[in-house]
Amino acid sequence: MTFSRRELIVIGLALTLTVVAWVLANSYPGYDTYYHLVWGRELLAGQVPSIDAYQAPTLHPLYLAVAAALGALVGDDSAQLMVLLGALSLTICAWSIWRIGRVVFGPWPGIVAALLVASNLTLMLYAARGFADMPFLALVFVAAALEAERKRRGVSVLLLLATAGLLRPEAWLLAGVYWLWCCWPKDPTSGRRSFHPGLLALVLAAPLLWCLYDWWNIGEPLYALTATSSLAAELGRERGIAKVPSTFVDALIGVLRTPQLLLVAVGIVIEIFRRRAQSLYLPLGLITVGIVTYICVGIFGLSLLPRYLTIPSITLLLFAGYALAGSVELDRASTLRRGWALVALLTVIAGAALAVQRADSFRRAELEIRYIAAVHDDLEATLADPKVAAALRCGPLSLPAFGLIPESLWIRNSAAGSVVARSDVSPKNGVALVFIDPKTHRRYGRADGVPIDTDFAPSGFKLIAKHGRISAWASCR
Repeated sequence: MTFSRRELIVIGLALTLTVVAWVLANSYPGYDTYYHLVWGRELLAGQVPSIDAYQAPTLHPLYLAVAAALGALVGDDSAQLMVLLGALSLTICAWSIWRIGRVVFGPWPGIVAALLVASNLTLMLYAARGFADMPFLALVFVAAALEAERKRRGVSVLLLLATAGLLRPEAWLLAGVYWLWCCWPKDPTSGRRSFHPGLLALVLAAPLLWCLYDWWNIGEPLYALTATSSLAAELGRERGIAKVPSTFVDALIGVLRTPQLLLVAVGIVIEIFRRRAQSLYLPLGLITVGIVTYICVGIFGLSLLPRYLTIPSITLLLFAGYALAGSVELDRASTLRRGWALVALLTVIAGAALAVQRADSFRRAELEIRYIAAVHDDLEATLADPKVAAALRCGPLSLPAFGLIPESLWIRNSAAGSVVARSDVSPKNGVALVFIDPKTHRRYGRADGVPIDTDFAPSGFKLIAKHGRISAWASCR
């Protein structure tokens, strides 16, 4: 992969702006990421990570390694560095889409598609919470960009997909299909196909390493699959193959939103009639494998969430970029170019007007990030309160539900089991946190699969502190 001087300047500027946005946003990781930070700290302390804790998410081996490495290097600051990793991954993902779009439809459709990816609200929120999805997507689309620029590149693509396969198992299917793609051509001399055992080893590496890790940690090689399926059932989420058709469109809209989906549809129709795309096998392959992955999620009884359709959703934005900027690739004297450009311009104007009307979506996202930071600050202040620290000698810290357990463990630098959910156990001593305001009560006092209201102080506990949205109650009987 070669880079022009202009491209390097643009990439450098984009990464710099990403870091500036990260500093200004002051966001904190999500539930899953905090658990990986806690597990990383346990690993550094020579302990076996507590991946079987109450309502713990699926452990992703590479994300655990990243969290542990950052924890060893910068300690408590690693939480926000995980958010920075997500933000940088979104920028890399957008750049990769530009490289792919340049090959498939031309430079300008690629640029527009990249801008659509970078400004996608769902992906921005994933990045702002440090989800493992973002580095996973970055690895997948860098691999796709390499393949777009040289067909059947082989080792470098599969190395990236194998690495991505340690973040999310969707990459396993991508790697397997890519290996078959590399095996398909016949040798011109012998007329036989090669099975490329070295490439097959890379395909098998990620699932094998994941299973070995689960076997070492919990004694069950398939623990990630069985535990995730059980958690989906316990939380009452949509799952099962029968739910795939009814959730598919909603999941796509959950990532792309309706205006972008309409642009995608227009781009697909234009390509069907014009057939001008180069290397169309790559986006079609990514979309197909992504849809098959979503079906497999249903088959295995996992939660049918929009995040499982992020690969095909992002890939579809190539067609949206083509709809808006494909006319630039036509001859300047072409009547079609002028008409297409006019329609695209009117679409952009209409889209800008819609964006102004719906600016509250981005405003809500900003308020959400600020709210999460405010809750974190309240939690930190509560746990640092001397009265709370003294009362914690009497028993565990308890929360109404499981939502803030990993964040509390991380802030307290405490071992698993020292923070519990009252939806799971009823402590007699220690400190019980109660959420005062309605929003925080709804967000963290309740949870999917929690049938009873546990956001109140247990009997015998007395109020000892209040910090913002959180009150602390204690008992030392």
